[in-house]
Amino acid sequence: MGFSLGTAGVKMSGPAGTLRGFADQVEGRSFNLRVLWYLLVFLRPYAVRMLGAFLAMLSVSGLTLLTPFLIKVAIDGPIATGDIAGLNEVVLVMLLALIGLYLSSMAQRYLLSWVGQKVLADLRSALFRKLQELPLSYHDNHIIGVTISRVISDVGVINQLLSQGLITLTGDTLLLAGIIIVMLSLNAQLALVTFSIIPLIVLATMIFARRAKLAFRNTRARNANMIGDLAENLSGMRVIQAFANEDSTYEKFDEVNQANRDAHIEAMSLSFVFLPTVEFLSIVAIGIVLLFGGLSIAQGSLTLGTVIAFLAYVNRFFVPVQELSQLYATMQTAMAGGERVINLLNTEPDIQDSEEARAMPPIKGRIEFRAVHFGYRESLPVLRDINLDFPAGAMVALVGPTGAGKTSIANLIARFYDVSEGDVRIDGMDIREVKQRSMREQMGLVSQDPFIFAGTIADNIRFGKPEATMADVLAAGELANVSAFVGDMPLGYETEIYEDGANLSVGQRQLISIARAILADPRILIMDEATSSVDMVTEALIQDALRKLLSERSAIVIAHRLSTIVNADLICVVDGGRICEMGTHRELLSRRGLYHELYERQFVDVAA
Repeated sequence: MGFSLGTAGVKMSGPAGTLRGFADQVEGRSFNLRVLWYLLVFLRPYAVRMLGAFLAMLSVSGLTLLTPFLIKVAIDGPIATGDIAGLNEVVLVMLLALIGLYLSSMAQRYLLSWVGQKVLADLRSALFRKLQELPLSYHDNHIIGVTISRVISDVGVINQLLSQGLITLTGDTLLLAGIIIVMLSLNAQLALVTFSIIPLIVLATMIFARRAKLAFRNTRARNANMIGDLAENLSGMRVIQAFANEDSTYEKFDEVNQANRDAHIEAMSLSFVFLPTVEFLSIVAIGIVLLFGGLSIAQGSLTLGTVIAFLAYVNRFFVPVQELSQLYATMQTAMAGGERVINLLNTEPDIQDSEEARAMPPIKGRIEFRAVHFGYRESLPVLRDINLDFPAGAMVALVGPTGAGKTSIANLIARFYDVSEGDVRIDGMDIREVKQRSMREQMGLVSQDPFIFAGTIADNIRFGKPEATMADVLAAGELANVSAFVGDMPLGYETEIYEDGANLSVGQRQLISIARAILADPRILIMDEATSSVDMVTEALIQDALRKLLSERSAIVIAHRLSTIVNADLICVVDGGRICEMGTHRELLSRRGLYHELYERQFVDVAA
């Protein structure tokens, strides 16, 4: 059993829709060792395979350095002297080197891809688990699309850095060092002349790095904003089409999309300038080798094989330079994404079990509010000095104007939020002193807009009790009047439900959520506007199902339709964050206060 018996969440009255930029705040460093060290933890379980990839990389680097040297040996030795047998030996060694290079490269790519996919899955699993641990206040304050961007986009680029980037960085660095050493050993004078372009490469890299730092971080933020806007528009498509607002919504998305495009173009344009610069410098280096090498050959101070080997090494020298520049771009985005991912993984829940928290014993259902004050923000109080005592097994209704604080009271009972002052007690126990899971396992929720998961009707009914048999599902469906419409479906309870329950009416989704709660058998049930969005016939079915559900359990009912709570044991009228009236339906009508005013106004509206 779990708390999400009637829905996957609660429609909160908290401060949803925080500024988009909030989720993208990062420290802004090009290279953050703390981030890298933290993320390396995800590589630790695959250390053996990463070691294999590292050894394969060493083999690739060594064989890459060997092949140009073998060309020099062949030209200056067997070819120059006409030694056919010696040439065959050199060719055989070169063939074996190329085969080894092929096998090592293949092994390196396979191992890195294998580790990459494992790390990718582990990172996303860790993020998803963290998102489930965070309270609803976090989700209220963060846009869904931006959160999805963290799990999908940021994790993807982090994976590239962890799995392939580190090996590439090490391999290319070793290869560059090896090329420099070999060239110096072959001919120090020609090597030093060739290396005269290195300061130009360093200068170009520094300019690129400085400008790329902000550009690539901007791409991540813009991309997250675009995903957030897209998710919001897809969720609100019914409203967009109902108000014929497609054009303005498109224009708004197009602005976000173009900003994302411009950010990527700006970032890529840096690479489009830098990479040709490196290629130009490589041509200059080749020209230097040809010029000075050719003169040295003419003077007899250098062999042809050495010059050809130099040309091969120079050509290979700029390949890792280009790869490292591309890796720098990956590192930029990965560091920005890594900071955001780590911030999310390290986010401390506002609501968490204390070290002394104990399991909630079987709930009887008495609920108390003692001098409770609460606000979603400190500067905006929502509830003020709430004192309530709901007896176990009672049906208590919360009524009042929109925004009065009714849903906030329900949120505090479930401990989706903690009180600012005072305490909330269940069966005399402060709910902050018990484990949240043990408490919510004994609670249920039926909301105004019930959430239906992808799967069958039966899957949704047994959501709060996965081990339930089909017989249990059928019994709960019968009590909740689900059978009234499931019988007309060819596959019955095995009917697949579309996304968001699109192939079901609101009333049908509501009856399924009630069946879900019946099967889970909660001791405290919270009903938030459970019948406000259905017709009179469906409301009668829902009310009948609710009567069965409410039997012998405590219930907190939030209602706008006052006709549905006339038989409540206690009605609390909430206004301006305070309890202004309490009593039964008859008692409150006789007082001719706010409840009488609300009831009379609703009666007149219905009569009209």
